[in-house]
Order: sequence, then C-alpha cells, then structure tokens
Amino acid sequence: MTGIKENLQKIKSSLPEHVTLVAVSKTKPVSDLQEAYDAGQRIFGENKIQEMVTKYDELPKDIQWHMIGHLQRNKVKYMAHFVHLVHGVDSFKTLQEIDKQAKKHNRVINCLLQARIAKEDTKFGLPFNEIEEILASDELKELKNIKIVGLMGMATFTDNQEQLQDEFSSLASFFNKNQEKYSNLTTLSMGMSGDYELAIENGSNMVRIGSSIFGVRNYIA
Repeated sequence: MTGIKENLQKIKSSLPEHVTLVAVSKTKPVSDLQEAYDAGQRIFGENKIQEMVTKYDELPKDIQWHMIGHLQRNKVKYMAHFVHLVHGVDSFKTLQEIDKQAKKHNRVINCLLQARIAKEDTKFGLPFNEIEEILASDELKELKNIKIVGLMGMATFTDNQEQLQDEFSSLASFFNKNQEKYSNLTTLSMGMSGDYELAIENGSNMVRIGSSIFGVRNYIA
C-alpha cells in the first residue's frame, strides 16, 4: 500500500506546471494532513467549516485553506479570519456574507462562483446567465472585502467520458469568454480524483484531489 507522500509525488509529477493541486482532506485526521504537509503540500480543501477550523488550529500556519463544500452562510464567520479561497459560492447573498465577515478581520477573501454544469439535481451552482449578472452588477462593486478570482464546477458523477467532456468544455468556454471581460478571473477549478486529467485537458488550472492522495474517505455513519 503506497503512502500519502508517494501518492502526492505521483500526482504532482503528472500535473502541468500551471495547475494548482488542492489536497482534499475532508474527514481525514490531522496526522494525514501533517504527512502531506511534510511532503511539501501547502493547499488543503475541506467541506465542513467546523472541521477546517479545528485543523487550522492544529496545523502550521503557512497552509492555504480552501473551503470546497456547500457553504452555510451562518458559519462563514468561523473561517473568515483565515480561509484563503472559497470555491462553492452559489448566491449573491453568500458573497455579501463573506464580504461582511472579511471586513471584520480587515481581509479580502478570494471567491470562486460555482457554475452548475452537472446533469444531476444534487449539485449546487448557478446557471451561466446568473453568473454573468453577478459579474456585471453594480452591487458587486460595493463589496470591497471579497474578490471573485474565477469559477468552479463539479461534473456529473459518471463514467461517461463524452458527458464529462461536454460539461467541462462548456464551463471552460464560458470562463474564457468572461475572462476577456474581467481580468481578475484567473482560476478555473474543475476536476477531482476520477476526472481531473480530462478537466485539465479542457482548461482547468486547479484540481481538487482527495482519495487518490489520502485513500478512501472515512465517513462516519
């Protein structure tokens, strides 16, 4: 059984230089994260704020913490003093809350707007037209403590490569179109353990990989 260090090295060696690796560490113990940290990993993704706060308190402070799960607005305040990037922003109200909490800490928090690209009903996200409305809105300009730095998408959980290709390429072309208008859009976060290679082929420059690094997740029943 290969260890976390070996898994990390294998994945990093397969990634193009311009692609950022977010090690998805949700449900994993601090010791696993420390092992990845010791192997050089500095960017970790969590999907529960409480868990991320606990790990932030226990681990080295040069880690960049990414919130990758669906965001409950009433919990934003717990991570506002340290979170580096929020991936799954899918409403303007959430942006307002992140801005409000960031202001209390005199910070600017980077955010990705989550686009709905999957065919599954369970995935969160905004339709493309609503993303365009947010980006063009005067209300967005009033939020001084957040910065939208890109888009995020989660593809359908499927082995159908054509469907994944369609979903990734649709988000990539939408991203490229808007990047021409908004120079601050630099990050396209799409691709996970099962589909990140295809996501990168379609223009992703940030991938979220968990099980291929840490092994299967320890879900508590």
